[in-house]
Amino acid sequence: MRIAVVGAGGVGGGYGAALATAGADVTFIARGRHLAAMNSEGLRVESPRGDTHLQPTRATDDPASVGPVDIVLFCVKLWDVETAGAAIRPLIGSGTAVIPLQNGIDAAERLVAILGEAAVMGGVANISATIAAPGVIRQTGTAMRMVFGELDGKTTPRARAFAALCAQAGIDGVLSTAIRTDLWMKFILLASNAGIMALARLPVGKLRDDPDIAPWFAAAYEEVAAVGRAAGVALPPDAVARTLDFTRNAPPDLMASMAVDLLRGNRIELPWLSGKVVTLGRVHDVPTPVHAFIHSMLKPYTMGRPD
Repeated sequence: MRIAVVGAGGVGGGYGAALATAGADVTFIARGRHLAAMNSEGLRVESPRGDTHLQPTRATDDPASVGPVDIVLFCVKLWDVETAGAAIRPLIGSGTAVIPLQNGIDAAERLVAILGEAAVMGGVANISATIAAPGVIRQTGTAMRMVFGELDGKTTPRARAFAALCAQAGIDGVLSTAIRTDLWMKFILLASNAGIMALARLPVGKLRDDPDIAPWFAAAYEEVAAVGRAAGVALPPDAVARTLDFTRNAPPDLMASMAVDLLRGNRIELPWLSGKVVTLGRVHDVPTPVHAFIHSMLKPYTMGRPD
């Protein structure tokens, strides 16, 4: 199976290396020093699951040089969706599936507008990893799960084939017939945890057991769940309880990618996380005071560290 990984950061690099090690024909679409390091020294993944050194690594900054593939793992930051989506048109063949693995809830619909409905699936990434140095990915914890499915809920041959490949690669690949629900289940967790960890500049283990901080996790989760239900998403009755259970049991050094970006002085995905919760809350007349506070306090950092 031919796979292109667009954006070879923690998510794309982690999944892509596992798939390549399992025998898939994987090409990484990357840029800058990270691309140069992959081409000269290969891609290294440091993980409690076991380290991987993919050498040689197929990597380029030119999607046209790759040609049509079977699967595109689309892992760019949310502000790059439209630009990167237009750039990957040469990767799209008649049966290609593009699986967006971004944070947030709207990447698939944004890609449909560019690539057409037939090319786009929905996807949810469950992996905590980041670029530790050019050509080096460092994973926190052992979770490597990916939920994906057709946007119309059908089970297709391409989805089944990719699920089988994930199993060979040691990825917990879940073929979903309700991907919108899965996206919102992650959004409850991610939008809230990213904002809280970014405000505190601390990993989850320093926050979840503090009696003054812990209630804010639950309050933030409740807001997102309420917005989702108002938007017509079929969330399970125990959505918030499940999310709280995940946070209680997450590796203590887990740090949301937005908090990592904030600490590095980089641009952050705030408008598509707490900002999106606030926007949709207004649309559906659902109060979102916790996310409104998170959004307002982090807003000065949206484009990176303020001067």
